[in-house]
Amino acid sequence: MKKILGLAAGVLALVAVNSAGAGEVDNSPVLKRIAERGVINMGHRESSVPFAFIGDDGKPQGYSVDLCFKIIDEIKKVTNKPDLKINFVPVTSQTRIALMANGTIDLECGSTTNNLTRQKQVDYLPVTFITGTKLASKKGSGINEIEDLDGKVIALSLGTTNEKAIKRVAKEKGLNIKYVMVKDHPQGWLALSSGRADAYASDHVLLFGLISKSKNPGDFQVTGRFLSYDPYGIMVPQNDSIYRRLGTVVLADLMRSGEINKIYNKWFNPGPSNINMPVSDTLGVAFEIQALPH
Repeated sequence: MKKILGLAAGVLALVAVNSAGAGEVDNSPVLKRIAERGVINMGHRESSVPFAFIGDDGKPQGYSVDLCFKIIDEIKKVTNKPDLKINFVPVTSQTRIALMANGTIDLECGSTTNNLTRQKQVDYLPVTFITGTKLASKKGSGINEIEDLDGKVIALSLGTTNEKAIKRVAKEKGLNIKYVMVKDHPQGWLALSSGRADAYASDHVLLFGLISKSKNPGDFQVTGRFLSYDPYGIMVPQNDSIYRRLGTVVLADLMRSGEINKIYNKWFNPGPSNINMPVSDTLGVAFEIQALPH
């Protein structure tokens, strides 16, 4: 009798878990559409080293991509789709917000700053990296701060927080700077390396990544004070608190267990891009604060 009761209790518990999972999916527009089509559309950057870039095998890889894979593993469990397919969708700084807002992608894995303006169209998971705008230039150029760009040319990626920061500071300082607008990091780096621009502005960690991948890394430098505060977050669609919570739980668990530090070190110390950048004190505190208890 005890065995029968125990078995019955186990069955009921399993049914309860499955029912909770099913209800969770049914009440989440994003999880429901992912489950119905058997595919998750993962947006990713192609040259945001070391967050999201194309590896030698032609597939997306990087720090943000690894974190997204952890989230997708949980989505597979919740939707009961162990064979869930991943459709990799390349995005740029100009297309990522729109593709998330219109439902083309379900998750964006790159180097996207979480700010209040963007939150009008998309949602974000917890902060996974903290950086800011700095300048890349050729060594010997005499460019150390933005003030040194007066009368010179800088390349900026359209639709980025870096573009806004540079233009804001230039206006405040009354600097006469000419802008060359580009669509992505490779174009910006080409403008700098070819001499079409005297500097390229982006998040400082991305600039170090671009230098590490350039033909002559010793020719370039990253200089200046931070001109913006840029906390990175993985983008998710708006108006789906269940889906957002799923991603938040995954990241909080990684932060609490310390596993996120292992993933970080895989890509930053020194990682395949030779970026030797330990977890900063600020980022370490952010991990601790966001490691919410169950």
